[in-house]
Amino acid sequence: CLAVAATTRPDGTVHASVVSAGVRDDPVTGQPSICFVAHGTSRKLAHMRTSGRAAVVFRHGADWVAVEGPVRLLGPDDPFEGFGPGQVAMLLRGVFVAAGGTHQDWDEFDRVMVADRRTAVLVTPERISGNR
Repeated sequence: CLAVAATTRPDGTVHASVVSAGVRDDPVTGQPSICFVAHGTSRKLAHMRTSGRAAVVFRHGADWVAVEGPVRLLGPDDPFEGFGPGQVAMLLRGVFVAAGGTHQDWDEFDRVMVADRRTAVLVTPERISGNR
């Protein structure tokens, strides 16, 4: 599902970009979270590393919902105790599927994720707002 992910730059201004996002349980806490995959060199990922927070906005017709909260980053440049490369690869697959993605060749998917230093971004819902 296409969504807008927003975070803040070091100067306090907002950085926003379009991502494919979905909902899945955080692999550490087991709680539902908003998730997407970020390219290892993306500005949004650099900003989230600094701010530790993000907001994701989903739209369907005239309805919208925004989810804001702290982020958990899991990837080659954002290690987490107990998550080796194999667990990160499976998490990236799961996030991709939660965002509505499918793939014909998961080995190729994994290769690209490693080459791009992709990171799973999980936003813990702390504040939810919308027009409904």
